[in-house]
Amino acid sequence: MTSVRLRLLILALLPLVVLLPLLLWLAVGRWAANYDNLLITNVESDLRIAEQYLDQILATTGGDVAALARSTRFREAMAGADANMVRFLDTERRSLGLDFLYYLPEPPARAAAETWPVIAAALKGGSATDIDILSGDQLAAIDPGLAMRARLPLIPTEAAVPTERVVEDRGMIVHTATDLGAAGGAGVLVGGILLNRNLDFIDTINALVYQSDDAADVERQGTATLFLEDVRVSTNVRLFEGERALGTRVSAVVRNRVLDEGRTWLDRAFVVNDWYISGYLPLTDSFSRRVGMLYVGFLEAPFVAEKRSAFILVFSAFVGVLLLTIPLFLRMAGGIFSPLERMNQTMKRVEGGQLDARIGAVSSRDEIGQVAAHLDELLDQVQERDRALRSWADELNTRVEDRTAELREANEKLETTYQQLVMSEKLASIGEITAGVAHEINNPVAVIQGNIDVIRETLADDATPLMTELNLIDRQIARINAIVGKLLQFARPSEFNAFSEHVEVAAVLDDCLVLVDHVISRRNVTVTTHRAEDAPPVRINPGELQQVIINLVVNAVQAMDGPGELSLSIRAERRDGQSGTALVVADTGPGIANERLNTVFDPFYTTKPGEGTGLGLSVSQTLIRQSGGLISVRNRDTGGAEFTVWLPQDQDDP
Repeated sequence: MTSVRLRLLILALLPLVVLLPLLLWLAVGRWAANYDNLLITNVESDLRIAEQYLDQILATTGGDVAALARSTRFREAMAGADANMVRFLDTERRSLGLDFLYYLPEPPARAAAETWPVIAAALKGGSATDIDILSGDQLAAIDPGLAMRARLPLIPTEAAVPTERVVEDRGMIVHTATDLGAAGGAGVLVGGILLNRNLDFIDTINALVYQSDDAADVERQGTATLFLEDVRVSTNVRLFEGERALGTRVSAVVRNRVLDEGRTWLDRAFVVNDWYISGYLPLTDSFSRRVGMLYVGFLEAPFVAEKRSAFILVFSAFVGVLLLTIPLFLRMAGGIFSPLERMNQTMKRVEGGQLDARIGAVSSRDEIGQVAAHLDELLDQVQERDRALRSWADELNTRVEDRTAELREANEKLETTYQQLVMSEKLASIGEITAGVAHEINNPVAVIQGNIDVIRETLADDATPLMTELNLIDRQIARINAIVGKLLQFARPSEFNAFSEHVEVAAVLDDCLVLVDHVISRRNVTVTTHRAEDAPPVRINPGELQQVIINLVVNAVQAMDGPGELSLSIRAERRDGQSGTALVVADTGPGIANERLNTVFDPFYTTKPGEGTGLGLSVSQTLIRQSGGLISVRNRDTGGAEFTVWLPQDQDDP
């Protein structure tokens, strides 16, 4: 960040571009949290209204039955015939809006008190009203129609607790009982309301909670539900168009919080097919067991859309402020920093080598204008001094280049001399050893050879049976002489130097192939050759070149150790600016270990202990170097080793 304009703009715009969005984000986040809390508060208030209405139903039902039990009409009905009593109770049941109403004399009432706490409380002299759960058989015993009304097929519901049940046949009832002591009789009067499919009850709760004249409440799409355990037995939640979601079940997480833990749920929840701001209240029966839930909630989507609209509005306004403010800041900054930018651009041009670049006239007469004029004067001085420095630098560079060339040449000579000295020391040491070894070996070999000759002369024809052994000794003596010769040729190459002449490498190669044909044929090796027409002749002793080629070919054939392909190619090649000819000998054998590539030309290195002297490649390298050439080795990507012999072109070649 090197621009002063940029830094000042950042300082000016930082509160607007960074701090203001951060404050807006915090403010909108706080508003969204308060908004969500308000929705939770609303659903909590709605749940309290629904709870109060349910308590009112319980109280009203208990009061109506208690009032009937203490009425004159009831005493008169008790004094009449049983048939009149049945008709009276049925008429009063319909009048009070009850689903069942019956009289239990004292002996049956005592038995029922062991099953139902509300009846037990009534027998103690009073009345009791609570929520109870009746099985299908118990409902059928009261009224078969109630059992049919309570029966609900269970609908598979996403995220609900898995169950193997397919139908809910239990009934949730408002259960009330009152004693008949004041009516002059013994026993209890029992009544109640079945809440399964009781749509009037649930729609009344929905109307009390959500239908009002307040425009804000109209926007809340509210629902109410009564659960028997986790099954919706009365609801205005829609499953399909016009179809209530009876028989669907609440999610497992809500069931665990409300029914298992007994806590009220006040949060968003997925209800059947959409998200609702929901409140769930656990309901207990007369045994103080949690047997169901009362739910109210309203659709979350309108409020989410409202929050999204508020977010968009706030941040759109912020972006609009930025779009109006930033150009104004840029325009104001341009009048201040334009001269400074001209200075900066001029300095960059000067840095790029354009020393005649100048700022020129500046309209500003303040400190910035004075600095611009002074800078132009300094640039004039710098340009003049640069001319003088360049003149001195050119002269100095010429001297340095001359001296560097001399040093480079001296260094190359020193390196060459050092390598020659090292090689001379090595060869001198090996020469002394090999000369001594050769002398010590030649003497006993001469004695052996002389004695063999004496044996032949002395025995004459009697030596015929021993001729095979004598010939074998001759061949081994010849082999010893050959080994000693190679040692001496390696140790004292100057003593073996023969004449060099104008040589065509391709002709020598053809002669060598004839000489090693038996080696190639015996191992079933295929030979491919390629001769470039433009390969120049070289100057070397033909015998020495033949020795090198035969050594490389035999080594390649032995490396393949069976059928393979021997590739021989001759091409023109320039090295270090000098023309020459390269002979490439490649095989398809296993190649050479990478760690051994740098040692194959060392004296006495061999991969065939007991079969060779390890001097073949070392002698070959010596012969090629004596002729000014180079021999190298590498492993081919396709497998096998590749030796390259390069010899310089014969300078006498016309």
